[in-house]
Amino acid sequence: MAYKIKADTCTACGTCIDECPVEAISAGDVYVIDPSVCTECGTCAGVCPVEAIELE
Repeated sequence: MAYKIKADTCTACGTCIDECPVEAISAGDVYVIDPSVCTECGTCAGVCPVEAIELE
């Protein structure tokens, strides 16, 4: 089960993308996590200032 970013909460601040060790997060108006690359480490969720990242 990969992590996902809630589109209605994400502010595209960039904090998570810098922390992902496997580069599974893509930038955009709202950031997106590629579930086929995500290793479920939870680093992104731990640094998200608006708690927009959760397990899918």
